[in-house]
Amino acid sequence: MSSTTTSAAADEGRRWLILAVGLIAMTAGCTYQYGLPYLIPALRHEGYSLELASVLVACPTAGLLVTLIGWGAAADRWGERVVLASGLGAAGLVLVLARYAHGTVALGALLALAGGCGGSVFAASGRLILGWFARHERGLAMGIRQSSQPIGVALAAVSLPALGAAGTAAPLLFLGSFCLLAAAAVLALVRDPVRVVASAAAGAAGRAASPYRQPVLWRIHAASALLVVPQFTVATFALVYLVDARGWTALGAGRLLAGAQACGALSRLGAGYWSDRAGSRMRPMRLLAISTGACMLALALAAAGPGRLSAAAVPVLLACAVVAVSTNGLAFTAVAEYAGTAWAGRALGVQNTGQNALAAATPPVLALAIGAIGYGASFAAVAAFPLAAALLVPVAGERAAAVGKPGEPAVQGMCS
Repeated sequence: MSSTTTSAAADEGRRWLILAVGLIAMTAGCTYQYGLPYLIPALRHEGYSLELASVLVACPTAGLLVTLIGWGAAADRWGERVVLASGLGAAGLVLVLARYAHGTVALGALLALAGGCGGSVFAASGRLILGWFARHERGLAMGIRQSSQPIGVALAAVSLPALGAAGTAAPLLFLGSFCLLAAAAVLALVRDPVRVVASAAAGAAGRAASPYRQPVLWRIHAASALLVVPQFTVATFALVYLVDARGWTALGAGRLLAGAQACGALSRLGAGYWSDRAGSRMRPMRLLAISTGACMLALALAAAGPGRLSAAAVPVLLACAVVAVSTNGLAFTAVAEYAGTAWAGRALGVQNTGQNALAAATPPVLALAIGAIGYGASFAAVAAFPLAAALLVPVAGERAAAVGKPGEPAVQGMCS
């Protein structure tokens, strides 16, 4: 075997190892960032109302909002490895400390701080995909990376209700330890890709021109933010709906929803592979947005209907849990590709900020809606968001960008 072949095989193995570690890091972040709704039964058992418990589980997302763009700029400036490891490590320490918190304000503040620290993983791990994988591979690679969200929620679904039977201390220790282990893996195994900035995109001073001078990125950000609403509606209230409206136990509902989240992870891989083969991120994203709206309308009808129609609510809810998460990887891949290596960290920070702004608002606002008008009407209102997103997806803008923008090669090798 020639030295060139050996080197290529080593690079190939390194790329997939880095992707695997990035997946673990993202999963650790997503488990506490998006999996806390599975502690709502424990929080309600401790005396919190549904509204107050929903505010507490939204605190990590609220903390995330104020740090995402900063973490993205840091990744653009100093690289992915140090940003991933430092943020996850800090988040792990804060979560371990949170188990000793006394009172609602202290617990909420620490959860928000953990969310802010964990923002690093959402900005930096996407840059690794852009740097280590070619365009025809990125949809699948980003789909694998983005499958961390449903995997993390599935892990929370099977672990947090059981760990939370005696209170919140054990779940918080588990979540913090997971983050600390992931940070150690990043330090040991992740290497930053070599930075390549296309000369056509560089200004006279050597700085890449802003991709925000055209509306394509803004439309992707807006559509992605709207698609978060059905995703977090299901992630936050599926367990509560099954327990309150359908008579399930929290443990049984958690196990069922964990299976749905695992299927959701596969849907992100399938959507990414589809986009690689189709040569488009936006066309699949629009079709999946329409499908999400249709599923939410079907869920609204089933939740509000009598008899046999009501019995269909559980399988329709599971279908919503799968399709609602499918578009996320497509949007992140498109944002990273359109922004380019010089702007990817900041653009992904903006992307995450918009998504998490609506993610943080969804649990408390929808809890009030459910209390006022019930599950069926609330789910019907949520269906409007993915249908509006479908109108915003810039399919024509993607075609124009693909024609007018020079291709950016994959980055091979490590920074010295």
